[in-house]
Amino acid sequence: MSREILMNVTPRETRVALVENGVLQDIFIERARKRGLVGNIYKGRVSRVLPGMQAAFVDIGLERAAFLHAADAVPMPYRDVVMSREAGSRERPTPELDPAAEKKAPEAITELLREGQEIVVQVIKDRLGSKGARLTAQIAVPSRYLVFTPGAPHIGVSQKIESAEERQRLKDVLAALGPAALEGGYIVRTLAEGVSAEELAADREFLQKLWASIAERAGTEPAPHLLYEDLPLVLRAMRDLVGMEIEQVRIDSRETYQRVLDFSGKFTPELIARIEHYPGERPIFDLYGVEDEIQKALERRVQLKSGGYLVLDQTEAMTTIDVNTGAFVGHRNLEETIFKTNLEAAQAIARQLRLRNLGGIIILDFIDMVDAEHRRQVLRALEKALERDRVRTHISGVSALGLVEMTRKRTRESLGHVLCEPCPVCKGRGELKSVETVCYEIFREILRAARQFEVQRFLVLASQEVLDLLLDEESASLAELEEFIGKPIKFQAESQYSQEQYDVVLT
Repeated sequence: MSREILMNVTPRETRVALVENGVLQDIFIERARKRGLVGNIYKGRVSRVLPGMQAAFVDIGLERAAFLHAADAVPMPYRDVVMSREAGSRERPTPELDPAAEKKAPEAITELLREGQEIVVQVIKDRLGSKGARLTAQIAVPSRYLVFTPGAPHIGVSQKIESAEERQRLKDVLAALGPAALEGGYIVRTLAEGVSAEELAADREFLQKLWASIAERAGTEPAPHLLYEDLPLVLRAMRDLVGMEIEQVRIDSRETYQRVLDFSGKFTPELIARIEHYPGERPIFDLYGVEDEIQKALERRVQLKSGGYLVLDQTEAMTTIDVNTGAFVGHRNLEETIFKTNLEAAQAIARQLRLRNLGGIIILDFIDMVDAEHRRQVLRALEKALERDRVRTHISGVSALGLVEMTRKRTRESLGHVLCEPCPVCKGRGELKSVETVCYEIFREILRAARQFEVQRFLVLASQEVLDLLLDEESASLAELEEFIGKPIKFQAESQYSQEQYDVVLT
């Protein structure tokens, strides 16, 4: 499989695209005015404790206080630590708890925190909509091959390293390095597969020094204060995304290209030969068709190659994805047509979840299949397609209504929320009242005003589309209304009015 990373850098915005076999799979966007906070470490001050929610709000210097749940307020009793699939996108390790600890409820928040208390925390979820950032006191500091977990002295290995021999080798290498100066544990990341003991030792030494500097600042700086800021997007991509399977990294900014070369020379010298500067006049995202794919990812409907299509609707509570056969009529029978459409849809859904960065609860409405074996194969195809997702996903199974229920961890805004804002005309509904509906609202408003006030005439200000219907198809109804109220009704077209907008002026 051909995999390339494209970096488009401008002074105010950086975009990184992961392209596989010429098809866009992931897009990451970072803007100078709204940099992501996930991974940042702060010294904060507890501003409010909420016993009813088992949580607290912590002031970390942002406009809105951040949220800290009781379960995240103290280090957890680790038995072993494994990496979740989110590692490539600044996500956190997933602790595997001791069975006894799983049953134990977290302590009351009032026993853990008090108002005014200073605490070191890390952001695990960016601000989403009106909600503030989410925090944890279980710190995880990443480097290229390892993640350091202060206060949790255990060694874990990424779940994506499947070889039992390699997993054991990596554990043995870390154990052989002996105790570190600072107490803590390590998680071996996916990119560490096959690396030498010397590289792991250098990575561990780097993390020790980094955490020592963070801890020193935590002891001297006043709260709230930023103690550690994660790398900018281009360097994060080099740390988390660029592995041996990446064939090329192309960057359209010479300054950024030099910065990436310096970074790779220090941490990943073996990758320098794959990094190149793109000097072409044609924008790099246009050359690879990335801009078109981004535009398609903002649309509600996704066309499948067979002729079928997906319909995606993102709401505050959940995202729903509906599968339809569309123009695909198949060649053999209805069941075979449905099965092939659902198989293709499973692949497309997994890609759209990554591309659009959809998270939270996701409901998939595949076309109903009679054959139980077909249902099993479609679910298996979906699970296999999701294995390539760096963000942790979980399929709960098929509900009684035949819907596939799943979740995908949400840590940052979706692509649609990053690039778009609610429509000022429909207020985010996605629909407008029909012209006919607006006409009848105007009739009711005139009738209501005629009964309450003594006026000489009425002046209706509305869009041209509404006035066209009033004076054409609804002219008879309009004449009846004028006769009923005994007052003339005049009209004036307003080019700046939306289809729903109108005013009834009393004169």
